Amino acid sequence: MSAFIPDVPHAPVDAALPLTGERTIPGLDVENYWFRRHEVVYRQLAQRCAGREVLEAGCGEGYGADLISRVANRVTALDYDEATVAHVRARYPQVEVMHANLTELPLADSSVDVVVNFQVIEHLWDQPRFVGECARVLRPSGVLMVSTPNRITFTPGSDTPINPFHTRELNADELTELLVDAGFAVDGVYGVFHGPRLAQMDARHGGSIIDAQIARAVADAPWPAELLADVAAVSAADFDIVEAATDDARQIDDSLDLVAIAVRP
Repeated sequence: MSAFIPDVPHAPVDAALPLTGERTIPGLDVENYWFRRHEVVYRQLAQRCAGREVLEAGCGEGYGADLISRVANRVTALDYDEATVAHVRARYPQVEVMHANLTELPLADSSVDVVVNFQVIEHLWDQPRFVGECARVLRPSGVLMVSTPNRITFTPGSDTPINPFHTRELNADELTELLVDAGFAVDGVYGVFHGPRLAQMDARHGGSIIDAQIARAVADAPWPAELLADVAAVSAADFDIVEAATDDARQIDDSLDLVAIAVRP
């Protein structure tokens, strides 16, 4: 993994961008756990974009494209939702953002060095076509970086996603197969895990701070003060990213999210 870029505070976003469950939004206490869990991947991998031409395919709120723009030569961000594109254009003017379908990327062949696709591929109906499009727009030796919820732990015991916005979730083997079938060489597969401080929070909240949050959301119930304080205090540094091939005792199938780095030959 590349060097970790330190956390910085995030101001609340425009309330006009709704919290739908499809995207994470910075600056909201009740959303902070999920935001930081996504943000850690950007912070770990941003240096791989240093000085390069980068496409973020599915930029969401735009905080990730903004972070990458601090080190990249140029960042082009795409999203299918027009309101989101307008939000990114207003909030992050240094990011070039366009409305686009990710299965028809509006870029020329061999035109970028890196494609970033974090917490998006599980939303796509035609994943192979999207990955093929990534191969088309990348230059030779270009890099595709993907993160996605681990199906085994996110929707345990079922092939039908529990999240209504997800179309197909993947495990590590399925993600690897998807990339290899498109002609990519897989450079590494990693898992995102709770670090020591989050493990302590898990213990304080009945064994899982995730389940504690979901229970409140499902019941539409007030949050206990201790739970809200813990969730609001989570930082990206509270997550560990572990390579599947290391001697770390944690197994990739037990990870929360998957991260894959693939190279176009």
